[in-house]
Amino acid sequence: MHTKRKLVAAAVGAGIAPLALVVVPAGVANAHGYVSSPPSRQAQCAQGTVSCGQIKWEPQSVEGPKGLRSCSGGNSRFAELDDDSKGWRASPAGNTVTFNWTFTARHRTANYEYFLNGRKIAEVDGHNQQPPPSVSHTVDLGGVSGRQKVLAVWNIGDTANAFYACIDLQVR
Repeated sequence: MHTKRKLVAAAVGAGIAPLALVVVPAGVANAHGYVSSPPSRQAQCAQGTVSCGQIKWEPQSVEGPKGLRSCSGGNSRFAELDDDSKGWRASPAGNTVTFNWTFTARHRTANYEYFLNGRKIAEVDGHNQQPPPSVSHTVDLGGVSGRQKVLAVWNIGDTANAFYACIDLQVR
């Protein structure tokens, strides 16, 4: 009788296992990060500063192939990050700005790149190492003034992807 119960339990388990694979959602990617300060567009969404869609719940997930120059990282779920007319708040800044990255999961880092008006203004080597929980980079904006948008890119060292964040600044 005891053996019969084990066989029934095994049969039930084998029958349920494929169903569990269909019902349980896939896991989240294992590397995530964004610029938290000055608040990037996705940070503004997460804080409720600007009304946004799905990105509100996962500001760290703006991931796409390396080499893109969009705030959304080419991810259609987060396309609203590319909309310059959405009412993003520009953080007051001088001509040198410290960008603070927050990581919810860390990947080896090829480098970080910063772009202003499509021009690379800084690159920081990640030494193909896993970063600490947060990283800061001080970047010279090159003498600009007025409202500016900086694209910050975290290039992953062991995948073909990068994480993207746009930061709106009011440079004095």
